[in-house]
Amino acid sequence: MKKLFIIILLAPLVSFGQDITTYYLIRHAEKNITDLTNKNPHLTEKGKQRAISWVSIFKNIQFDKIYSTNLHRTIETARPIALERGISIEKYDPKQLYNDAFKKRNTEKTILVVGHSNTTPILANKILEKDYYSEIDESIHGNLYILQVFNDNNVTSQLISIE
Repeated sequence: MKKLFIIILLAPLVSFGQDITTYYLIRHAEKNITDLTNKNPHLTEKGKQRAISWVSIFKNIQFDKIYSTNLHRTIETARPIALERGISIEKYDPKQLYNDAFKKRNTEKTILVVGHSNTTPILANKILEKDYYSEIDESIHGNLYILQVFNDNNVTSQLISIE
């Protein structure tokens, strides 16, 4: 039943006569924190399994682009999806992501963005044009934000926890 519920929620909306841009935002999977001085750790085994599980969660979503920050943990989270789809991962600076050029380049597309506990909700809020989502607790890796922009001004959003 849970899988059916997720599939229904992930099914793209069909709306005739409207330009729709859909963003799927996730945080990177579990990272290795054994060396606290390492600012660019790789995923743990659990994190690698979560990254693979995103492939099946997104199996019915046709992504046009996949974005990731230039860090091991985000790239390793995005890689299984990108490989399965044959899509290259485009690197982004989270401070420069959601601007007019990015919006124009991705209008009417379906986008996956892999970010961090502090950048993913900020991006969702920028798309919404309001402070709605707060920073993600470090223990949470299964949040999925789905935002749809209709005709460049109406935005819907939902947050699904997949743990």
